[in-house]
Amino acid sequence: KRLGLPLRKPLYTRKEAGKVIRRFRSIYYGHKFCVAKDIFATLYDAGHILGSSIIVLDIKDGPKDIRLGYAVDLGRKNLPLLNDPVVPQNLDYLIIESTYGGRFHRPIKEARSQLQEAIQRTVERKGKILIPSFTLERTQEVIYFLNELLKEKLIPTVPIYVDSPLATDITEVFKYHSDYFDEETRSAFKRQDNPFELLNLRYIRDQKVSKSLNNDKRPMIIIAGSGMCESGRILHHLKNNIEDSRNTILVVGYMAQDTLGKRIVDKQRFVRIFGVEYELNAQVVVINAFSGHADQSELVDFVCSCLPLKSIFLVHGDIDQSQALYEVLKQKGLNVILPVPDEEVLLD
Repeated sequence: KRLGLPLRKPLYTRKEAGKVIRRFRSIYYGHKFCVAKDIFATLYDAGHILGSSIIVLDIKDGPKDIRLGYAVDLGRKNLPLLNDPVVPQNLDYLIIESTYGGRFHRPIKEARSQLQEAIQRTVERKGKILIPSFTLERTQEVIYFLNELLKEKLIPTVPIYVDSPLATDITEVFKYHSDYFDEETRSAFKRQDNPFELLNLRYIRDQKVSKSLNNDKRPMIIIAGSGMCESGRILHHLKNNIEDSRNTILVVGYMAQDTLGKRIVDKQRFVRIFGVEYELNAQVVVINAFSGHADQSELVDFVCSCLPLKSIFLVHGDIDQSQALYEVLKQKGLNVILPVPDEEVLLD
């Protein structure tokens, strides 16, 4: 609209979305159900985000029985809030992601200490901490760590704002489904110690309240979407705070190429927001340890835990990441396949 171009029509309407929602059906982990003739599915906890699943298909093909696992997206062990990924047994074939097939994550505990240091330094400068964050899982993880740091008095008590109606709604879903958290978090809920409710934490829905933060000069922490800074309320906060060297932009998630978030990570001197160039004077701190995707060692461990397998298919990754994981698995003598578009494979 700002560029004077014709508006795009939505892919679907609110009415159509409502019709689809009525067809949703809840399935418990470990419950085998029929999806089509001679095809049954079972979902297992993938440990990636709340409710994420590894899908196992049991297929009856005449006299043959085929058991196929689909581990995309696959989480990591020892993440806060979540259970570790479940390893399905007796598979014939495995389709697995390769997002970080060539990378190794830092321990998740380092994320906490880096978060602590960034907040302390920024508050000492009387600046604001802006955290572009995915509304699902990453926002809740950051709140969890902030809660821990505050309880241990490792960071100063400054206002914390989750400035996202969607993140607010999703956090409510997290509270409602606490039974799916790891044992430590479930125990906290039983003690009435909700990690998503802090005295200095406020969830913002109203746009006027969101904009009022720009006039508030106190040190504060603002968590807002979108995670890659391509849309959402984070853009307004960046526009108003990116040129102040007292402030910090704290990156806690993946930034794809050609996004505003990636240009900030690359510390380009000038970045364009809403068509206007701004000088990047704010400090930029990147915490890679927050990733919810398994790295190379975790992917290899998962594959080895599923053995024996007839074939392993690598998907969901840039070619360099997929190729790196392919080489490691090949060295272990495994039958690994890197599928290409339109390729068909016969499972026997």
